[in-house]
Amino acid sequence: MSATRYRRFLKLCEEWPLDDYKKGRDLGTFLRKRVALSFREGENTQISDPEKCDQMYESLARINSSVYRQRFPRVRDTSFTGVTVEECRVLLSGSVQQTDEEKKGLWKTIMERFSKSSDDAPEKTTEK
Repeated sequence: MSATRYRRFLKLCEEWPLDDYKKGRDLGTFLRKRVALSFREGENTQISDPEKCDQMYESLARINSSVYRQRFPRVRDTSFTGVTVEECRVLLSGSVQQTDEEKKGLWKTIMERFSKSSDDAPEKTTEK
């Protein structure tokens, strides 16, 4: 019976899409790693709680087949901020975070300059 579960999870992993924007940190990658960990011995793996395993598979299969997306369709493809789906993808991809580090804001630049100058300056001593 665990062989059937293993094959079902493998098929689910094959069907699960990978998000190119979030390489290495998307849900598909996490799912693949988790299945590999849970089924270390492949088809010979003994499942301690088969009901929970089946329930987890069914939940993931419903998410993958967009059951809830079809049941509860969105009126608009934007959030309350007005940001579109594509803009959200770009923001969550991490590429924006990298460019932010390269292009520091005015406040950060000023703070770094003052912190460097205060570190380099000799300490004032008061002699009486």
